[in-house]
Amino acid sequence: MTSLNTTEKILRKKIRVGRGIGSGKGKTSGRGVKGQKSRSGVAIKSFEGGQMPLYRRLPKRGFNPLKSLKVAKINLDKIQMFIDNKKLSLNDTINMETLKKLKIISKNSQKLKILGKGEIKNKINIQADLISKSASEKLDKIGGSVQINKK
Repeated sequence: MTSLNTTEKILRKKIRVGRGIGSGKGKTSGRGVKGQKSRSGVAIKSFEGGQMPLYRRLPKRGFNPLKSLKVAKINLDKIQMFIDNKKLSLNDTINMETLKKLKIISKNSQKLKILGKGEIKNKINIQADLISKSASEKLDKIGGSVQINKK
């Protein structure tokens, strides 16, 4: 069972490049004269004739996960500093909304994590998504409360 396409390919004569002037593909074998493209083993990869190449037209995605959460991290010593500077009050619950309003964390952050660097002197209430072990221990020691948001 042979199709027309395969028999056509079999019967077609192969062009023999570089076999004399009369063949139409003699001397330079249809490669022009000199230059990078006339040499063997050389190709200009991804060159599209001056058009903006595909790898530059497409957006870069790489190792930046599309669904990554932007987690705002804040240390206990920073919180203490803001309390000392009277930016944060001891009566209010320190949560993501208050920190965003005061421009302490980025407005694009989706979760808040409390880290345990530094010391905290005041008894405070914190509402966060994540908290480190050392931060929760330090807050428990001074009698502060931590609320962790459920997903």
